[in-house]
Amino acid sequence: MATRSEPFDFLFLPGRGNSGVDHWQTHWLGALPNSSRLLQDDWKAPDPVDWIRRLGNAIEFAPRRIVLVAHSLSTIVTVKWAAAASAEHLGKVAAAFLVAPTDVADPAPSFAPVRAFAPIPRKPLPFPAMVVASRNDIRVSFARAEEFAKAWAAELRDVGNLGHMGNDEQLCDWTEGLLLLGRLLGKAGL
Repeated sequence: MATRSEPFDFLFLPGRGNSGVDHWQTHWLGALPNSSRLLQDDWKAPDPVDWIRRLGNAIEFAPRRIVLVAHSLSTIVTVKWAAAASAEHLGKVAAAFLVAPTDVADPAPSFAPVRAFAPIPRKPLPFPAMVVASRNDIRVSFARAEEFAKAWAAELRDVGNLGHMGNDEQLCDWTEGLLLLGRLLGKAGL
């Protein structure tokens, strides 16, 4: 994935619990140049204010433009950050790859640890974005992922039945995902 214009960095944003050794984010982080992972103080009991602030600081102080590679809860963190960010900081984001957005507004008890991230902003993102959704994701229905993509003016990609595409699925290198990321980079002119 060579750049065609200005250089950029990848910023990986893991979801709740972080990304383990067999998670596609960990594999890509080791394979893609100019990559880093945004770390959080508490992966188990996430605080929306802290997670959004950390993302904002990482973008603000980044030396180059950034491609955000977010999974699960961090897709919502990305959208919430974008809804409140300045035009200057938004301009530092080249694109956002949003995999398996968590439906933080779901009333089921298993969503209680992330419900503080609700409501989910429903305005278009000001940079190219792609929502990658699975048909059998336990953290978001495909229909809700489709609604999010439409509201965020993001391209929606259906990857079939890959579950939540997290640690449990052990996607490792996830070649199909890399191809989708390449498509997004091309759309962003990178």
